[in-house]
Amino acid sequence: MEHAPTIRSTIETELKQRGYTFSSFSKISGINRGTFSTMLNSNPPKPISVRQMDLITKALGYPEGWLYELYIDECFHEGKGHWKRIKPFLLRCVELGRKECIQRVLSRLTEDLSYVSTVFEFAEELHEGGRENEAVPFYECVIENERYYHSERLAISQYRLFRIQLGTNAEENLKLTILFSPFLDRLPEAYQLDALLQMANIYSSLHKWSQTIFCSQKLLELTKRIYEYRVAQDNINHEDIEPYSSERSLVVYYGQALLMQAFSLQKQELYQEAKKIVLRYADLSWFKGLDEVGQREVEKLKMYATANGYVLDLLIGDKSNLEKYILLLEENEKEILPGILTLLEVANKQSFNIDNILKRFSGYIQKFSENEDALYMDDYCNFNLQLAIYQFNFNDYTAGINTVLKNIKLATMVNNSSVFAQSIILFEKYKNFATECQYNELTIHKENFGKNFNFAF
Repeated sequence: MEHAPTIRSTIETELKQRGYTFSSFSKISGINRGTFSTMLNSNPPKPISVRQMDLITKALGYPEGWLYELYIDECFHEGKGHWKRIKPFLLRCVELGRKECIQRVLSRLTEDLSYVSTVFEFAEELHEGGRENEAVPFYECVIENERYYHSERLAISQYRLFRIQLGTNAEENLKLTILFSPFLDRLPEAYQLDALLQMANIYSSLHKWSQTIFCSQKLLELTKRIYEYRVAQDNINHEDIEPYSSERSLVVYYGQALLMQAFSLQKQELYQEAKKIVLRYADLSWFKGLDEVGQREVEKLKMYATANGYVLDLLIGDKSNLEKYILLLEENEKEILPGILTLLEVANKQSFNIDNILKRFSGYIQKFSENEDALYMDDYCNFNLQLAIYQFNFNDYTAGINTVLKNIKLATMVNNSSVFAQSIILFEKYKNFATECQYNELTIHKENFGKNFNFAF
């Protein structure tokens, strides 16, 4: 019966076949002759470090990672995990993308569940070092092996995966939100803040207004509770309030919670209720502990309040501030897409012509399709939908159908079933104006969307 090769037997075979002695190989590898000898000949043999393994590999002319499959046993001498060897080995596996080695190490390591906390700490180190995607298998390992369902470690791992996996696919983002939501309340408060903001944004992108308001209200309540506690502590200590250890300034969460509530009410045509909320974030200069970033956020929210006040006036039929709104958009380029989207919605509801405004912003409109940010893409999809309705309202049927087809293709790319369905309905409404070529294009988009969702039209 043949024995499986070990890392030492493999190295010894290579040395013999090439005629190397310990002395001669020491010179080309840079490993001390005595050290090299004890790694192969002493009883028990001296452990081989990851660095030494890489030096041996390089000296023998093999690609990086040549001995990694065999090195796994070196990490588990006598069946016990040795973290001082495992950690540097995992780091090298991360650098080289050796996912199969990572999985094998984690599988053996978690035979002893006391190592789950160590794996979690390693994942957090990778995350803090900017290697979020590389940390995924380690967070997944924690989730699979954590014994205590209510542990903070498990909740943070679920939160990290939720954030890392968010992308441009609106439906997938919703699935991730639903999977993560049971762990929300087990997170440290600093993480809850950003999780709630992310969840509110995702629900808003899918026009789920009641869920958006629920998350926004919960975010507002949490922010107020944290803020009031910190201000009370500050009054006791007679010191300036320190920045909170969250991803963003506290005033960001406070302001965004109010802004999203107002937006959701606006979308439900509850304009007077929305106006009341807008007034609450129009001036947040009273907020204590504002750093430079926080002060900039207060100014930004002030601008949003002014803009949204104009929008609500337009929606109830008051056009007296229309030009002021246009000028405000021109001064804030990032607000042009949502701003024109709003103007299209108003024009479609109230049947007034905004051709001159669309022409005024035509240069910006051409750039909209180049931005692939998930939330931006949602605005762009809805922009195309409203633009098509506007074009149909003014009898520009060819342009309207082309815009709808463009939007169906975009909805397919980002898997937004809501926009896709609305666009299909709009096409069907004006199908008598479509050419054979446009019908053929629609068929192709339907097939592509059906493949993504595994159903046929």
